[in-house]
Amino acid sequence: MGAQILLVEDEPGIQELLKLNLGQAGHAVTVAGDAERALQLLQNANPDVILLDWMLPGLSGIALCQRLRQDSRYKQTPIIMLTAKGEERDKVAGLETGADDYITKPFSPKELVARIKAVLRRRAPQMTEDPVEAGGLKLDPVSHRVTGNTQPLDLGPTEFRLLHFFMTHPERVFSRSQLLDQVWGDDVFVEERTVDVHIRRLRLALSPTGHENLVQTVRGSGYRFSPVA
Repeated sequence: MGAQILLVEDEPGIQELLKLNLGQAGHAVTVAGDAERALQLLQNANPDVILLDWMLPGLSGIALCQRLRQDSRYKQTPIIMLTAKGEERDKVAGLETGADDYITKPFSPKELVARIKAVLRRRAPQMTEDPVEAGGLKLDPVSHRVTGNTQPLDLGPTEFRLLHFFMTHPERVFSRSQLLDQVWGDDVFVEERTVDVHIRRLRLALSPTGHENLVQTVRGSGYRFSPVA
């Protein structure tokens, strides 16, 4: 499953190289040449990963990273710093600022693709292609199949995304607005009650194998997926 990536890099050669290689790996890349342009793009988008060069004209990558981590919309967005600064103290400074990973130039595109996959697995497992299994349910993002106790289950596309998100974040309670942001995207404007409709549809789809009770309502808070229901 490809990720939406924002690349903040001022060198045109590196921009083109990374855009080409990340595109070949199945990711969609938007490029900003400086922090100001990145902030403009972020007003209308919430990328899955941000690749951030340390040395930028104007506002530095470190300063931009700090600003993003102070914004509730981007606190959980994986950020990988790209930099020619290879000393340990620089790496520590980048990570303490809030970056999830740090890669030193020059680096191979294959290494960067691997690092992106790693941070997504940690920060946003619903963006990976790894199968997930819990409580007798198995979901395969590649084949888009769901089974309950080996019996195939028929889910609509929204219910599939919702279940994938739940299964990759078990035992956590999510409000309707959080589910809208994570499953529908913050650029999609629908009412919060839409979540309730799709929760009902998801439970109905899981009912043939008795898994509907794994999707729990937490009164006054939202919903939770619990494999031990």
